[in-house]
Formats: sequence, structure tokens, C-alpha cells
Amino acid sequence: MSTPITIIGAGLGGLTLARVLHVHGIAATVYEADPSSAARTQGGMLDIHEHNGQPALAAAGLLEQFRDLVLEGREALRVLTPDGTVLLDEPDDGTGTRPEVQRGDLRRLLLDSLPEGTVRWGHKVTGVRAAGQGRHEVRFADGSSILTGLLVGADGAWSRVRSLLSAATPEYIGTTFVETYLFDADTRHPAAAAAVGDGALMAPVPGKSIQAHRESGGTLHAYVALAKAQEWFAEIDVTDPAATERIASQFHGWAPELTALITDSDTTPVLRPLFALPIEHRWARVAGVTLLGDAAHLSPPNGEGANLALYDAAELGRVIAEHPEDLDAALDIYEQALFTRSAEEALEAARDFERCFGENTPRSLLGLLTAAEQTA
Repeated sequence: MSTPITIIGAGLGGLTLARVLHVHGIAATVYEADPSSAARTQGGMLDIHEHNGQPALAAAGLLEQFRDLVLEGREALRVLTPDGTVLLDEPDDGTGTRPEVQRGDLRRLLLDSLPEGTVRWGHKVTGVRAAGQGRHEVRFADGSSILTGLLVGADGAWSRVRSLLSAATPEYIGTTFVETYLFDADTRHPAAAAAVGDGALMAPVPGKSIQAHRESGGTLHAYVALAKAQEWFAEIDVTDPAATERIASQFHGWAPELTALITDSDTTPVLRPLFALPIEHRWARVAGVTLLGDAAHLSPPNGEGANLALYDAAELGRVIAEHPEDLDAALDIYEQALFTRSAEEALEAARDFERCFGENTPRSLLGLLTAAEQTA
């Protein structure tokens, strides 16, 4: 295959695409803004699903190595009320279909599977433009630029590549997650550790929730959800201890083992406002460029985002390998399936988010979990 393939973004999707192409003997280059693979933490736990994420890893030839990364017991799930009453307590009995791994471990597996030099670190994209005949110029913050044959935007929610295809931009969905960590929790934060249990915890009421997951090494990773305007959060200086108090005040009267996931954080809280693209986001075919993952279909979080990025990447890699001399035909096949799939998933994500955080939670959340259990 003579056309050079350029992938922007060394997240799970971009790396999976590079790996699937490599399996098929097709070279690609990945450009990433981070200066190195260790430049920042890579998020928390991911449940990798058997209908999309796992087949993608199989296509990448990494399914067995992935299974070595699975943290046993982490599919356990607890749902609590604000006073700590247990509404649901499902242990991980080993029969689940969504094994949990840490995002950073999965990313490392993908990085290690690629030929040396595939990822070019420290290349922050500042602009893209069409250069004619299906080629595109990508400009970087260091002043350098490249001319692409096939350009794939795997560059997330605020994708620069997306501007070549669509005028859509993500919009705030009205909720922000506040991210905290408690380390060595069984020893240093035993009440919070007992509340979380072996896997995941959810304690929702309409408009707010305390959620956490047990990671490796006794770490509790929490996401505290608040349905507030962005202006409310803009007034918070997370480096000021008073910020934690202001966030915790929204949970006044809740059980201390739950609010400890806010007040006892061993790290400075991080604000993560949630954004989404339009549910029916799509674009007209443009020669030489396409998108995958959040760049194509950013949705409210429901456990599918990483899985969809993996699946998008595997499918794109497959059709490129099947049509190496007609990339526009390959991209057309990929995008038509992508548009249908991602619209259905985005609609479901919006519904799931409402069930988890809307006016009928926790009843609607318990209904969602029961339905998932019956179809598993």
C-alpha cells in the first residue's frame, strides 16, 4: 500500500487502528500532543465488552494479552442511598461479560505492540487544511507540518481533524464530574473502602451522585457528579481547600463513608465537565480523511465510549486492509456503518445517563441494571 496513513491521537482508538493495520502489514504513523507515554495519568477502570471492545482487541491480536490485565473481582457493583443503605449488592462471581482493566494498562499493551517509532510524541496539532487531491496538511505547535495521504482523526472530543468534515462542536450536557482519589484505602480510608466494596459504587439522587471504583493497589477512584451550570464550577479554585468543602456541601447529610470520597481525597480534585456531539452527527464523504471514537460521536458516559473507539478502529483497519487500493471506497463503507452504529449508541447513552442521574433515579438506575442483568 503506497498511501501514507496518518493518525492524530495516541489514545486507545488511534493505537488500536495502528495495531490492526500493522497486523495486516500496513504502516501508519501516530502523532500525539503529549511529550511521552508517561506524561499524564490515563483515567480509571474500563469494562471491555464482549460485543465490541473484545472483538476489536481480537482483531488486533491482543485478546489473550488483554485477559492477563483483567483485575479479578472488579465487576462487583453496589448501589447505595445517601444514608448508606444498600439497594443493590452484586458480587463478581466470575460469570460477567465485562472484565475490568485499567485504562493505562490497556494503553501500554497497545503501545508495546507497535513497531518502535510508530508514535511521534510532542506533536500538538494547531491546524489542518485541505491540500487538494485527497491530501491534507497538518500543522504542529513546534512549527513543523506534514502532508498526509490518509488522515484519521482519533483526537478526542475537541478534535482538530473534525473541522475538515463537520462544523459540529461538543455542547455541555449540564453535569460535571469531580474526580478524586483515595490511596491505600483499606488502611487509610477503611469506611470508604468498605462502602465501595470490591468493584464499583453508585449512590445517586436526582442531579447528583457519588460514584467510585476500586482500582489496583487499594486505590479508590471517585467521580462525584453534580448537575450545575459551568459558571458554578468556574467560581471554584480546586487548589483551595475551600473548594472541596463547597463541593462536599452539596452532599450535606449524606453518610460520612460516602462524603469521605470527596473530603478525604489524596489528590487535588479535577473538574471534568461533560460534553456531547449531536446524536445524529455525520458528515459528507471527504476524500482522504475520516474520524473515529469521541472525535466522531462524543456521548454522555455510559461505559461504551472506550469500547466504541476500539471497535471503530478495528473496523476502519479491516476495511482499509480489504480495499488497500481504493481508500475512498473503504472510508465510505466504514462511515456508513459508523453513522448508523454511533447514532444508535448515542441515543442509548443519553437514555442511560438520564436513568443514572435524572429525576427518577435511583429507581430508574436499578431498572437499567436489572435489564442489563437479564440480557447478559
